[in-house]
Amino acid sequence: MVHTDHGDVTTPIFMPVGTEATVKAVTPAQLKDIKAEIILANTYHLYLRPTTPRIAKAGGIHKFMAWDGPVLTDSGGFQVWSLKDLRKITPEGVEFRSILDGSKHFFSPASVMNAQREIGADIIMALDECTPFPSTAKEAEHSLNYTLKWTAEAMQWLKEHPPIHGYDQQFFGIIQGGMHKNLRQQAIERIAELGPDGFAMGGLSVGEPTETMYEIADFCTDILPQDHARYVMGVGTPWNLLELIERGVDMCDCVMPTRNARNGMLFTSEGVLRYKAARHAEEFDKPVDPNCDCYCCRNFSRAYLRHLHHAGESLGFTLASIHNLHFYLHLMREAKRHIADDTFEEWKKEQCEILQRDLQ
Repeated sequence: MVHTDHGDVTTPIFMPVGTEATVKAVTPAQLKDIKAEIILANTYHLYLRPTTPRIAKAGGIHKFMAWDGPVLTDSGGFQVWSLKDLRKITPEGVEFRSILDGSKHFFSPASVMNAQREIGADIIMALDECTPFPSTAKEAEHSLNYTLKWTAEAMQWLKEHPPIHGYDQQFFGIIQGGMHKNLRQQAIERIAELGPDGFAMGGLSVGEPTETMYEIADFCTDILPQDHARYVMGVGTPWNLLELIERGVDMCDCVMPTRNARNGMLFTSEGVLRYKAARHAEEFDKPVDPNCDCYCCRNFSRAYLRHLHHAGESLGFTLASIHNLHFYLHLMREAKRHIADDTFEEWKKEQCEILQRDLQ
């Protein structure tokens, strides 16, 4: 359980991604309908547009986007890291060019914390450098030292600058270190000494083999404090989530449910469905998932959803996104139930086999 001033979050949980203060094609009311407990927004994108001072002027992100549940903002470190040719990393922070107009900007540990104070998310995160894969031990250590330095500076800044929207904000430190276990352990020990409210594992799902991702996550959760939330950033498929939950992960996020929905891929209780395929054109009586009770599956057929996609109608993106998000969140509720019943391991094994089936 994660407690915030905008509500409690029961773990394990999946967080729908609302990068620019919106989950693409889905309204806050629809998020409530599918029982979303917390959403994620992105500091980098909100800093550039509409700007974080403007969000502060609106009263914070909850008022700005009409979402009264908890919000987590990531640090923007991954987005800056992914720019490569548009950024320069120094011990003081990161200089980068805007993807919108090419203008120069600088992220420091303090400026990123200030931006997240202005945004007003319930859970905020330190500026970090995402360690690339592959990386040598020397490269990963050099990268990790930036993250450790910036985390300490961020926490010091927060002590001197309280929240501005009238409610508390929790702080999560980010564990880096690449695929080097000794560096991951060093990161955990150093950041735990600072006393954050939770821990995120960054630098996973960045090109490494899936089994390596599981191995590093498993290693980290074994030594992370058991009474703090443990969050793997940017992961992943439904079966990824179940494997990570088994390894002790509490929180996950990923753009996959909405992005894949818009591109014609749906996750179902029977496997992965590509609803653009021609053979669905006359499936008038067949829902996307006969075992799902989301708004999309209760009311519309595969034939209709395929029609909307090929017609370029935005309703198709909304219905497909609602289904995928509902599916992820329902899967998390089922995971909680099986954990409580002590039947998770057997259920997870069966589900991972089913969920990966290709229904074409």
